[in-house]
Amino acid sequence: MTLTDLRDGFRDDGQRKCVQAVVHSRLADDRDPQECRYLMRFFWQLCMPYQEVSLEELRLNVGRQKLDAVMALISAVQSSHDEIDAWLAAAEETFPVIEDHGFHLHSNGSGTGRA
Repeated sequence: MTLTDLRDGFRDDGQRKCVQAVVHSRLADDRDPQECRYLMRFFWQLCMPYQEVSLEELRLNVGRQKLDAVMALISAVQSSHDEIDAWLAAAEETFPVIEDHGFHLHSNGSGTGRA
């Protein structure tokens, strides 16, 4: 299965952007840089016609719970717009918003050479 056709499965740009926001803010946690990197590649895959990430790369680099959510999203995108809406609701209920730890370290002056 190729992921390059995912961008065509959304009702509109608004629905796609909502899904991307969930992937970014609820799945991609910078405390696990490897997993975060691949989830962000998946984030971009949702709007790109070329391959940013493969299913095999996701399987190798994303933890079970988040991988299950990604696989459910792929299935929803290939099924219907209503399934995507249901995925959004379930993901927002299951995964809390992730605090961007890198941003907070930088904005607090840690690691920037400032006292």
